[in-house]
Amino acid sequence: MNASLLNPFNITYPTAVQTSLPSQASLARWDPSGRYVAAGRNDGITLIWDLETRSSVRWLEGHVKGITNIDWSRHSRYILTSSKDWNVIIWDLTSEYDPPQRLATIRFDASVTSAWFHPKNSQIMVALLTAGDAYVVDRRKKYRGRIELLEPLEDEEESNRSAMTAVRFDPSGKHIFVGTSSGTILVFNSRTKTMVAKHRIAGSGVIKVLVFAKSGRRLVTNSSDRTLRMFVVPSYPTPTPDQPYVEYDLEPTHRFSDPINRNAWHAMSFSPDGEWLAGGAVDAATHKIYIWDISNDGQFASTLDGGREPLIHVHWHPTKPSIVSTTNQGNLLIWHCPTPERWGAFAGGFEEVDENVEYQEREDEFDIEDESEIALRKMKQEEEEVDIETGVDMAGVAKVRTNGDADVDTAWAEDEDDDDLAGWKMKLVLEDDDEM
Repeated sequence: MNASLLNPFNITYPTAVQTSLPSQASLARWDPSGRYVAAGRNDGITLIWDLETRSSVRWLEGHVKGITNIDWSRHSRYILTSSKDWNVIIWDLTSEYDPPQRLATIRFDASVTSAWFHPKNSQIMVALLTAGDAYVVDRRKKYRGRIELLEPLEDEEESNRSAMTAVRFDPSGKHIFVGTSSGTILVFNSRTKTMVAKHRIAGSGVIKVLVFAKSGRRLVTNSSDRTLRMFVVPSYPTPTPDQPYVEYDLEPTHRFSDPINRNAWHAMSFSPDGEWLAGGAVDAATHKIYIWDISNDGQFASTLDGGREPLIHVHWHPTKPSIVSTTNQGNLLIWHCPTPERWGAFAGGFEEVDENVEYQEREDEFDIEDESEIALRKMKQEEEEVDIETGVDMAGVAKVRTNGDADVDTAWAEDEDDDDLAGWKMKLVLEDDDEM
């Protein structure tokens, strides 16, 4: 297998709509394998689409109001749905029946704006409520509990506490980042639930969304001033009694905006390698996705036009140059990068030419080569470590940044494993023709 032909990073970003899936959805998110897409609807139902067959394979019916967020566990066995009905439901997709089994239902005292799994253990989650409160919920027997994340304030400052408006685990799972209505980012330790840092973002206004690149090195925020800001995530020292947390301004490395139309942003998403950023614009007349090249100093690269159905959500594929965007009519647009036929894939020395040319035979072209040398060359090629699903040379793939190696935090997160093991397969439930 020629890895260079299959490397998804040779193709940078999608450029055209490949297919449209009617889902009545308000948001959609790829699973970590990239085969399935979960689509949350305003009637409380979540559909799971199989992109290989382009058919829905699961209906998750458990909420009575609209879905506000979806998250997958690291190996796609569990899926989390949060809703305006004050509930977060965790589903186990190993069930052979449709709808699948509810693993847990967590009820709160207000509508849930968003909820996310811990990157290393799906038994830990963080939830944000419309009331401006954030909670860490741990379902493990040893650590079972629900703890509210609170910014430490003096007594006279309690009445001026800022509402929490966005929340997200960093990819390592060590920290929880929280955006507030006053334009600050609070950083909490996931294990101790204590604040370790506070950052002021000058001129940002309300922070509405936080998104990390897969490596954890970059963070982008969506604020009420209609500007996306990208930051390099700093490392945080271990808190001490004299300095329980650090506090300083965080300066963005890049700012992204629409200088002509001054559009706000519904959502944004990084490419798998973190070198491209997609932003879904708030536009009442068109479906626009803006692409920026992070590796080229954040230069604007392209605008993807998805037609006249306005965009409300966007999410990038975990391994390929593909995007799923959601329209206000509930359709899912699957974007891809169409590629011309490459005959060189079938014959390494094949070259396409515009017109016929006279072939020049090489002097050694038909010489007999030593079979032992051929076998040795093939053996070296087979020893290269390649991901069998994507064909990517794993030596060149960026690893998740841990933001300071902390064995205690990692051991805490991995204690009482969630049985979300790699290699499991979802059993596809197909309807009989007589029942349709």
